[in-house]
Order: sequence, then C-alpha cells, then structure tokens
Amino acid sequence: MIRLRYLLYFLLILSFTSCNKDDEEVNKELVFNDFDYAWHVVDSIYPYLEFKKIDWDSIYVVYYARIQATENPPHLSLIQDMLAELKDGHVYYRDYDGKMIYVYVPERILKDEDAVSLELIRSYFQVETKLSQSGKIEYEILPDNIGYAYLSDFSEEYLMDDFPDVLHYLRNTSGIILDIRHKQGGRDRNIEAVVSRFMEVPMDRTDFYLLGELLPLPQLEPQGPYRYENPVVVLVNGLTFSAGELFTEMMKQLPQVTVVGDTTGGGSCGANWNATGNYNLPSGIEIHIGTTDRRRYDGLPWEWLGIPPDIRIEQTNEDIESGRDLQLEYAIDLLK
Repeated sequence: MIRLRYLLYFLLILSFTSCNKDDEEVNKELVFNDFDYAWHVVDSIYPYLEFKKIDWDSIYVVYYARIQATENPPHLSLIQDMLAELKDGHVYYRDYDGKMIYVYVPERILKDEDAVSLELIRSYFQVETKLSQSGKIEYEILPDNIGYAYLSDFSEEYLMDDFPDVLHYLRNTSGIILDIRHKQGGRDRNIEAVVSRFMEVPMDRTDFYLLGELLPLPQLEPQGPYRYENPVVVLVNGLTFSAGELFTEMMKQLPQVTVVGDTTGGGSCGANWNATGNYNLPSGIEIHIGTTDRRRYDGLPWEWLGIPPDIRIEQTNEDIESGRDLQLEYAIDLLK
C-alpha cells in the first residue's frame, strides 16, 4: 500500500511543458524530477525487483550521485541507464522525437538474432510457399506430407481470421511444424485462437497477475469445427519473446506437441489493456514499465528464465550461412 501511495503522489507532480533536444541543455532540476519520478514508478509497480534481486534503493543512491556530480547531468542517457538496471526487454522510453527506445535486449535475443532465415527455410520446400490473406502466415506442405506454418506475430487479429484457413489447408498432413522463431508480442486471444485448435479438453490458463493481483481466468475451451490431432512441433529460439512465450508454454501442455529449438528470450512483464504501463515524466518524456506478472505452469515467471524446449537443438548464424537449418531439420525428422 505504501508503494501505491507513492505512485499516486508522484502522479500529481507538476508537469513541465517543454524540453530541449540536447541533454546538456536540460536543467538539473528537471533531470532530477524525471529521475525521481521514474524511480518511484518502478518502485511502485514493477513486479520483479525481489525476483531479480535488484536493490532498487541503492540504485536511487547511485543515480542521485550521478546527477549531483555535474552541473549539467545527461538527461535521456541517465533515464535509460537507470531503467536498464531492470534488465527487462519490455521496458522502453520515447525520446524527444517520440521514437521508442528499448533500454535492454535480453542475451538470448542477441544470440539468436541471425540464427534463422526465412529464405533458407523456403529452400526445404519443393513448391513455392503460400501466404495467408493478411500476408503474415507463410505456409505449405513439406516433403513426407509434413505441414509447416511460420507465424509472424501474435498481434492484431490476423491469427483469428487467417489460421482457420491455414489449418484447413494442412488438415490432412501427418504432422505440423509451427515456427515462431522470432521476437513477437501480441494478445492472448490471438494465441488462444491457435492453441484451441489443437486441444481436445479444456485447459487452465497460466496464472496472470496484474499490479500484484491474481486475475481469475476461465479455462480455455477447444474451438473450431475440428481439432488437429496428429503430432505437432513448435520451433522456438531466443527471439521467441513475450506472447510467443505464452504460446509456447500453453502448447507444451498438449500431449501431441513437442517444442524444439532453444530457450526463449524471457519476457513476461508486459502490459495489459487496463494498466498500460505508460507514464509521462515531468518533462513530458514517456516511459513504459510492465504491469503484468505472467507465470509458467510450474509457478515461476518466464521473465529472465524463458521457456525451455522439450528438445534443445542449438543453431548459430554459421549454420544458416552454411545452408543448414538444424532446428527445422530435426523437426522434419521427428515427424517423418
């Protein structure tokens, strides 16, 4: 309750109406007010300070000293550095031009950013791949009657609209590969539009805390005119992030599904429609701090930890350059 009172207090701080483009031109008082406000927002709402063993009080001392050490302390770089202490891939701020700047990129994302190639994936097909109506699902049937679909993200509504047609096209295959090896966010209903087509019985949703409160969520029900019952492989790597990780965790619970690849990026502290996580600093600069604490079925968050695959197959940029997608090849062999 004390932290909530802090937040309410700082939401009433008098706002400054303008800020200069050069850090050195921003007055020291404004830098301090932005720093102080941002620190208290994090202290009030961020769910993983204890989990990550971050001494947020000591962070205040360190950055207060940085401000006091110079007559013209840097503005945006100081805010960025402080928020980066959270080591959270969802945290960002908007600069003076409104550009979104993420303050931290998880190591697994960096490791795998060049470890998958759509161009290379297409070389495994004997025919040209198809695109869904929205252009966001690439799919076709591989040799040995193995279905394949590359889901580009879980945002907007395209999965709800496009996936039924894609699944219908792949319905008579001996197995399906769902490839989500890239950074992606999105909404639960788009995830569930896919997961529900592989379910035979209702499924509990993962625990979802919003601003520290556990939300009661109904079970997810099977959907569609039929469910796909043959084996399914979900391909993941470090670029699989946020909503992609929720999708992975839910699919892992299904008996016919095997998750192959590498551990996902580790980002479960996003935002929710009724608690967006966006806060305007006194200068007008906007910061985004996650308000949700999403959990795996083992009760742990996937923040930092990620979602481990059932079968770990490492893949590097060197593999891609040599013309091999080892993770895809393993999935194909598994479904033959």
